[in-house]
Amino acid sequence: MPTTLITGASSGIGWELTKQFAGGGDDVVLVARSEDKLNELANQVRNENGVNATVLPADLAKPDAVDELCRQLRERSIEIDTLVNNAGFGALGKFAEIPADRQTDMLMVNVVALTRLTRMLLPAMLKNGRGGVLNVGSIAAYQAGPNMSVYYASKAYVLSFTEGLREEVAGSGLHVTCLEPGATETGFGEDSGMGKLDMFSSATMPAKTVAKAGYEGYVNNADIVIPGWKNRLMVTSTSFLPRFATRKLVARLQGA
Repeated sequence: MPTTLITGASSGIGWELTKQFAGGGDDVVLVARSEDKLNELANQVRNENGVNATVLPADLAKPDAVDELCRQLRERSIEIDTLVNNAGFGALGKFAEIPADRQTDMLMVNVVALTRLTRMLLPAMLKNGRGGVLNVGSIAAYQAGPNMSVYYASKAYVLSFTEGLREEVAGSGLHVTCLEPGATETGFGEDSGMGKLDMFSSATMPAKTVAKAGYEGYVNNADIVIPGWKNRLMVTSTSFLPRFATRKLVARLQGA
């Protein structure tokens, strides 16, 4: 059976993406910091879908986390067909006021771990001519985000990286897709501080709906998947506005 590795699988979109891939018949490798939650999910998909589920707890903010994760995969003789880079987090506040370590950890998870893990696993996918990469970004990628500057910039990286990689592997048989959700019913709002904003709380989508759209988009080899007509309208509208206007609007909406 094909094997899919999902980072950030212990909750939210990652949890639901695990259920989508397991429901499609893939064995799964589950990565996140919370081992208890991963074991709960692993037991659920084993029982419901009859697939193998491997739990590999990891803190992707640590510099050696990806290398250690890949070492464990080799030790267990697990070859990954599909990589789902879902792990990520944000922080609402002024750049000069958010602790430097938290912002560095954000870049390690949202950008560095995503990039390094893709680099480590992609050659085998290319050799086998199957599988691919599903990166979870955000509609935040389409404009600057004052009062959340690092998070928005990290998601712009994810979008650009995914599009570039997609062209590099064109014709190889691999699928490369970027899932770009808006506000979603996960722990992200509470963890980042965005949950208290009207712009977030009034527009959330169920994580299951977002994950289903992402999974189907990946299976069909879509380049970019933006779930929800409101989110698609928001992204489209940014292309008609000058960048200075969009950043001033976001600054007002995300006043911190």
